[in-house]
Amino acid sequence: MSDPALAPALAGAAGWSWEVLDGGAFRVAAALAPVRPGADLVVYLEGDGADYAGPGLPAADPTPDDPLALRLALIHGGIAGGAPRNLAWLARPCQYVRSPRCGPACWTTRRYAPEIVDTLAACLDQIRARCGARRLRLVGYSGGGALAVLLAARRGDVAGLVTVVANLDLAYWGTRDGLIPLTGSLDPADVADGVAALPQLHIAGGRDRAVGPDVVRSFLRRLPEGAPARLIERPDCDHCAGWDQAWPDLLRLAGLV
Repeated sequence: MSDPALAPALAGAAGWSWEVLDGGAFRVAAALAPVRPGADLVVYLEGDGADYAGPGLPAADPTPDDPLALRLALIHGGIAGGAPRNLAWLARPCQYVRSPRCGPACWTTRRYAPEIVDTLAACLDQIRARCGARRLRLVGYSGGGALAVLLAARRGDVAGLVTVVANLDLAYWGTRDGLIPLTGSLDPADVADGVAALPQLHIAGGRDRAVGPDVVRSFLRRLPEGAPARLIERPDCDHCAGWDQAWPDLLRLAGLV
């Protein structure tokens, strides 16, 4: 069973604040590093967490056992040197904190629905205003990477995009694995044109059996030739394991340190 106290404890130990933001349709758990007024902003988006407890049986709580995106954000915050940056992390709606609209569809079939994207967009607006940042970069882990693409496609203030083991083509992924259709969710592959001009790095794990590099390649094929997008495969990483050790080097490759 997930421990909802783990993420706040990790954030507090690193000197980050733990907050609950009002995103409109949902309240959203957030962790923020001490503000550096006017500096660039990098926001990490957490993965889906627990979606199903068994075949066709939605999980009772989508809070992740291991908030990997938060841990990667905290690693980022602990790297010395480089340009000053504001760092923040956002959970998914219904993780850590419940809103009246929370229900199983929010973390199963409608996990990337318009109201989810709208909520996270409102939270990004609040964080950016607090930091006084003109532009922001999005880093999304797993389903957070799918949301990063959906958010970047609708915003004019995103300067770069990084995804890690992200399910960027839902139709391809669902057909390949025979998954329950994500009815009501937006598909990142359908908005590929909206991020075609955006510098982006997509990172896949060679041992990832949950998503895999082929899902990322399917998304990249939707981009026009010459788009500033690249794929890096880490043969030593699976969907969850290995990213802590790899993250400092990957941040340098992404130009985030």
